[in-house]
Amino acid sequence: MISENLKKIKSQLPPQVKLVAVSKFHPAVAIQEAYDAGQRVFGESRPQELAEKAKSLPGDIEWHFIGHLQRNKVKLVLPYASLVESVDSVELLDAIEKWCAGEGRTVEVLIECHIAREPEKTGFSLDEALKLLTGQLSWPHIHIRGLMGMATNTEDENIIREDFTKLTTLNAALQPLRGLCPNIPSDFNLLSFGMSGDYRIAVEMGSNIVRIGTAIFGEREY
Repeated sequence: MISENLKKIKSQLPPQVKLVAVSKFHPAVAIQEAYDAGQRVFGESRPQELAEKAKSLPGDIEWHFIGHLQRNKVKLVLPYASLVESVDSVELLDAIEKWCAGEGRTVEVLIECHIAREPEKTGFSLDEALKLLTGQLSWPHIHIRGLMGMATNTEDENIIREDFTKLTTLNAALQPLRGLCPNIPSDFNLLSFGMSGDYRIAVEMGSNIVRIGTAIFGEREY
């Protein structure tokens, strides 16, 4: 079933859209099945779970960390994550920079923006993200590649579109500044939004990374 789900979803995605198979809470055997079906990019949201899976699964998997990352857990995530999609505070940027400087490494990240109507969701406000990205404070070992956001958990398509528009509007404002600001490099071109319930809308609105879990793996097993 996993392979069939993947085939169906990939057939609906334009070639420029990267599919992140959200494997959090699903066992390694399910990830291996998706891998055997050709999927190479997976998303995890718990540091310990990511570290354990990365050690036991094929080494060419591209891991994305997509959950709230506590500063004291960066050491569990950064050795394995190709992209940290969920950078939601200056304090987390500082913690990532400190770890990377100590290891002599650079990490790619996305800035998570709070676009949903649920106040409990994390992320920079749009104003905060704009000030951060256009400001002069920088982190030499962090390569900011773009923006990430999550829409309100609702079936109301109008609300979803309004949420996504907030992110695409900010992205459009930032694109002319690529290469001109320390935190907006020339390859600041990733826009991650859209999940199992709204990825079709997201792709229509310009997302080039979608994070899909339930539609691939089914309901969580633990």
